[in-house]
Amino acid sequence: MSETPRFDTTFDQPTGACVRVSPLVRRIVAGNSGPVTFTGTCTYVVGTGEVAIVDPGPDDPTHRAAILAATKGERVSTILVTHTHRDHSPGAAPLREATGAPLVGCAPHRNSRDLAVGEVDTMETAGDRAYAPDRVLADGERVAGPGWTLEAVATPGHTANHLAFALPEEKALFSGDHVMAWSTTFIGPPDGAMGPYIASLSKLLARDETIYWPGHGGPVTEPARFVRAIVAHRRQREESILARLRAGDETVTTIVETVYRGLAPALRPAAALNVLAHLEDLHARGLAGRDGPPGLGSRWSAA
Repeated sequence: MSETPRFDTTFDQPTGACVRVSPLVRRIVAGNSGPVTFTGTCTYVVGTGEVAIVDPGPDDPTHRAAILAATKGERVSTILVTHTHRDHSPGAAPLREATGAPLVGCAPHRNSRDLAVGEVDTMETAGDRAYAPDRVLADGERVAGPGWTLEAVATPGHTANHLAFALPEEKALFSGDHVMAWSTTFIGPPDGAMGPYIASLSKLLARDETIYWPGHGGPVTEPARFVRAIVAHRRQREESILARLRAGDETVTTIVETVYRGLAPALRPAAALNVLAHLEDLHARGLAGRDGPPGLGSRWSAA
């Protein structure tokens, strides 16, 4: 098997349209496309008659109206959230108000590590600090409706509180931003952390789902193969970063210039945080040295 993931960027579902993608699942795409959101956040309707909504998306009245129109005549019994980035969870509270359904799923937003003294959290505005669930689901806990079951699968890494939701009736997994077919997942400290992310990928390899429905873009149709390729890709990225440390690069900026050569300027801040996530993981494993506290301004070396 190739160690390079085969990404699919052909997804083109129109914003606001409700499309049935399986017997139990419908998908609506929010109008929040961008460099890290692709064509927009995917909201999923699970079941018929009595339904669950997975990831209501941003606090966008147009998207909320599309969700309510798609479920007209049905009862929304549960609203689930995979994680608390602003493209996934802020729409949950207004949807709860509109439907009366309880908001369950991930825990309130928190960082994967404490801030260092003097460190500025560049991810501060990405987190939905107002998110307040009625019930937090622990790993393995379930909610159910007529003909459907959703099981929480703890997958920290992209965020500390990230959950995926398994749909055993269709051997499917709502993978949030943990695994996506269109791109690798962004890991940005102190919000996210590389070590837990890799461990969560390994956890998924022990499961038997045959399709993933991600938070952005189209489905992952060969999930085991794809996840193995993602893990291999991350290990290759790690080796390239270690090679730059051995060559004498000391800063995130100089590593990004070489490792992400030719990257579009709009994506450089995300690349810098991804490199930082790898460096922090390498440091925790004793493979990289660090001068000073963690952060984008640290100086790094090969251990």
